[in-house]
Amino acid sequence: MRLAVVSPFLDRTHGTERALSEVLVRLAKNYPCEIHLFAQKVADLPVVSPQENSQANRGDIVWCPIEPTRGPHLLQFLVWYFRNRQVRRKIVRHSGRPFDLVFSPGINCSDADAIIVHALFHSLSLLSKQDHSSVGALRKLHRNIYYRLLTFLENRIYTNPSVALAAVSPRTKSDIAKFFQRTDVQIIPNAVDATAFSSQKRQANRSSSRQNLQFAPDDIVLLLIGNDWAVKGLPTILQAMRQIQRRNLQLLVAGADDPAPFQKIAASLEIQQSCRWEPPSSDVLQFFAAADIYVSPSLEDSFGMPAAEAMACGLPVITSSQAGISAFVQNGTDAFVQKNPLDSAELARLITALSEDAVLRQRVGAAAEQKAQSWTWDKNAAQVWQFLNSALTAKTSTHKI
Repeated sequence: MRLAVVSPFLDRTHGTERALSEVLVRLAKNYPCEIHLFAQKVADLPVVSPQENSQANRGDIVWCPIEPTRGPHLLQFLVWYFRNRQVRRKIVRHSGRPFDLVFSPGINCSDADAIIVHALFHSLSLLSKQDHSSVGALRKLHRNIYYRLLTFLENRIYTNPSVALAAVSPRTKSDIAKFFQRTDVQIIPNAVDATAFSSQKRQANRSSSRQNLQFAPDDIVLLLIGNDWAVKGLPTILQAMRQIQRRNLQLLVAGADDPAPFQKIAASLEIQQSCRWEPPSSDVLQFFAAADIYVSPSLEDSFGMPAAEAMACGLPVITSSQAGISAFVQNGTDAFVQKNPLDSAELARLITALSEDAVLRQRVGAAAEQKAQSWTWDKNAAQVWQFLNSALTAKTSTHKI
């Protein structure tokens, strides 16, 4: 299968991009799949250039760079959206060989044949309307216009029955049915690399990671990883910490968001000394190693890969019913699922129970690790390969009619 994969960037520090990277490596290595990746930036992924490998070999991922542009995010997206199609057409003309399928994680192009939906901007736009934070007026206006464009594109693309759709969780599948009346959606959940994330590796790195991040031996460290911290439930976490007021309770937040608005919230709650803010890193194990509890009462999350990786590391996890991963765990056994992600009092009770009971943390963490070990990227890649072949069969059948 000659496959064109369209994604603005790929790396190991963002959930969707990390998931796609894991899948592409396995598709290239284990399946008869010639992969041409159209992206502006690639990191932590073995790729070759079209010049290095004009006839792609098994295991090669051919990166066809798309020149990025500067400016507001809305402008960057628009230029990317049209430019990646132009480059793909140029590659086809030059090689004389069309692509069998165009594959995308989301709405990155207008001509995708198969899409795995990791996030729905219909859902995120609804949340943005309820956002009463101190974000500036111009930034809010830019975000609202950007979300309107993306929801418009979702309406055009996801309602097209010729586009094969898969979702990363039952929650996302349900939202696709609600917003776009598509009931033919396959569920392909994300996975975890058990060779990279395990309780053994976490414990081996625990002392050095806590030392590097300046946590005391008796600190109970809560962890949140990701971007869009407001949606991930950070304000609720801060409110819960204020209610607990435990001296050795610390919060570690890692991601690319601007910490300033949340630092103001922490200061107003008088807990700023208990919060540490870190930029994203490809070495996320250092954060899991330093932590005792992973906390993410998400307002909206198609899956929640950091929570899955925390489970693989043997950490007890608190998530919410609004996160896709909640469909794959058993509340109170291998994770804790908060029904109302805005209920800071309930979150405070869960954090208190876990922070005061090391045996409970160990028991839930061990069950979490066992559950996460069944979520393998090999299984995920096999499901993606089946999904792509089904999409190709449907596309071929349609062209024959």
